[in-house]
Amino acid sequence: MKRQLLIAMVCALFATGAVHAQGAAGAGGSGVEWKDLTAEQQAVLAPVRERWNSLPPGRQQALSRGAERWQQMTPEQRTQARQRMQRWRDLPPEQQQQLRDRYQRFKELPAEDQQRLRENFRRFQDLPPEQREDLRKRWQEMSPEQRQQFQDRWQQMTPEQRQKARERWQQSTPEQRQKMRDRAPQRRGG
Repeated sequence: MKRQLLIAMVCALFATGAVHAQGAAGAGGSGVEWKDLTAEQQAVLAPVRERWNSLPPGRQQALSRGAERWQQMTPEQRTQARQRMQRWRDLPPEQQQQLRDRYQRFKELPAEDQQRLRENFRRFQDLPPEQREDLRKRWQEMSPEQRQQFQDRWQQMTPEQRQKARERWQQSTPEQRQKMRDRAPQRRGG
């Protein structure tokens, strides 16, 4: 249970941007002594106190920064992070592992690809809730082949073409979007 709490806390901190921008987090180096943590960091990290010295140095550094970030959060941000932690705990173990694997693949990407993905995520978050839900639903309804075709087409586009596509999508009505969806298989030759 403590392990799940720790993982959930770390994932929530990653999700809020607490650790992902810190380059040295996974890169070894010297660890952080428990006695060197502030009292507030120790309180946040209490679930891992017994195992602290056995954690890899990079993990200690990441957790100490995450605990520091937690202290700087507003009560609303902490509530959101707790909700994300609960959602993490509620996930089946297989799904948790898939997310860990996905995050590991993300960390292995070149820095410019990571930045591009972060920017796309921020753009997605800036969309109105109904548009985000529409995009989620469309993605889930796609077959794996359709998803791959979409990703391939998107990768082949220039940044200018991508921006125009985003603008067209955002400026279109729900009816126009449906027409675009209906025409997409014809353009793919399907």
